[in-house]
Amino acid sequence: MTTTAHPRPDVALPRNERLAAIDEFAYRLRHNVIDMGQEQGQGYVGQALGAADILATVYGDHLRFRADDPHWDGRDRFLLSTGHYAIGLYAALAEAGIISRDELLTYGSDDSRLPMSGMSTYTPGMEISGGSLGHGLPIAVGMALGLRHQDSPARVFNFLSDGELDEGSTWEAAMSAHHHRLGNLIAMVDINALQADGATSGVLSTEPVHDKWTACGWRTYRVDGNDTGALLDAFDAAIAEAAPAGSPAIVLCDTRVGKGVPLLETREKAHFMRIDEDEWQICRDQLTAGHNREDVR
Repeated sequence: MTTTAHPRPDVALPRNERLAAIDEFAYRLRHNVIDMGQEQGQGYVGQALGAADILATVYGDHLRFRADDPHWDGRDRFLLSTGHYAIGLYAALAEAGIISRDELLTYGSDDSRLPMSGMSTYTPGMEISGGSLGHGLPIAVGMALGLRHQDSPARVFNFLSDGELDEGSTWEAAMSAHHHRLGNLIAMVDINALQADGATSGVLSTEPVHDKWTACGWRTYRVDGNDTGALLDAFDAAIAEAAPAGSPAIVLCDTRVGKGVPLLETREKAHFMRIDEDEWQICRDQLTAGHNREDVR
């Protein structure tokens, strides 16, 4: 049986039902991340937890795909430009049914299809390989242009980080997308204000980032990236105007590293976390407690 992400915005579901499904997707995604992180005892756990609501909104509601046929020609393409966020994407792929939850526990091990940095040759649903930052949007531009030449209705979703905006190739691609009127391209930026070398503002400030994308000719939305209602509205607006030719769109998402797990939200040196063995269950308990409080509300 062919399956797709559900619910989808072209399905007449009430907004509250869509939000409930996204919130549950994000909660399970975060649990998957913690389970995978424990296998290695460390990793880019904080970024994945922070970006979970973005991934849940896209994979749980907007992306068109077939779980049993990851290479289906009509699929929307999701490009993870930040390869080190792969742990988060694997968690989303499992919730989407593209890979099994059992396989998540092979994360980072020898002969696994789930290496610590994304590799398209290994993982079903991984469109490009991660590596040096700044490659994702240029690839997305070429892919969106190619799909338009093929008269494909497929859209290209590109996930970037705020640190990646330091790369000149990102801005060249941004101008190219506007020049070629790639209305089938929708990007998102995880703005967690943190890089490997410290705070993003101290390494190379990109503010006012909203104005810069707008000046490049993009339809630009900036939201709280951990507010699923705001994310849903922003992606709905971006997709409502998506077309083979038109203005590309970008959703700038302000997020918190470690979101959902208070123990990790305040941890120093959060870019690559080392988590003690006795802390993993605390992480799970805090995540569940927070989710239950939200359910009560």
